Amino acid sequence: MICPGQDTRYWKPGDIFEAPCPHCGHSVEFFKDESTRRCRGCHRLVTNPRMDFGCAAYCKYAEQCLGELSPDLLSKRKDLLKDRVAVEMKKYFKQDFKSISHAMKVARYAEQIAGIDSHNTGDLAVILSAAYLHGIACPEPGSTGPASGAVCEGIGSVSLLLEGMGASRDLIEEVLDSITALRDGSQRKASMNAKILKDAHTTAHWQEKREEGLTSDEDVLRALEDVFETENGRAIARQVLTG
Repeated sequence: MICPGQDTRYWKPGDIFEAPCPHCGHSVEFFKDESTRRCRGCHRLVTNPRMDFGCAAYCKYAEQCLGELSPDLLSKRKDLLKDRVAVEMKKYFKQDFKSISHAMKVARYAEQIAGIDSHNTGDLAVILSAAYLHGIACPEPGSTGPASGAVCEGIGSVSLLLEGMGASRDLIEEVLDSITALRDGSQRKASMNAKILKDAHTTAHWQEKREEGLTSDEDVLRALEDVFETENGRAIARQVLTG
């Protein structure tokens, strides 16, 4: 039996359509179930613009399966990866809602900090992957992850998790460097990705301390002056902690 979605007898108007080639502009005809089609104008492989390629965000065989990925899909690939990372983080922590909530806060503030200034944003895929996974690499006190200490013992787990999703080695290294810098007390020069992650983590940390009644307004104001790495981070923290 053929799935009705694949049987052309059940197709509707619009299931066969034309779209401009992103390389030369020549019109390319697609059937809705085709992942790619060769352009008759420039003879390059064109990706179906209406097909859901969410799997291409993390599958290391995506280009072998789909051929040459379109520039539009390439630009979205890292964004899709961070969504997949968020899902994997929740699977890892399971019922540890405190750790999940903390990671979500750090990611939310990191995205806000990076989004303020388009000229100084860092790499959002790196920043958000590090924000979601830092608690696995270096567990917060009270979480159910691997034991914490001077060395982030979960770094290897984060590396394997990203490898399993087909993330590039460069992206993995940048994520691990940002997480390591977050826990590194040295004054080494940090990347913009690491600075944004640190400011987002600091904002979430101070927000949680305030919610638990563990800090005063004076401590918060002092932190706003002393501990933030970026002006964007300080601005977001001021909104969250004093608004």
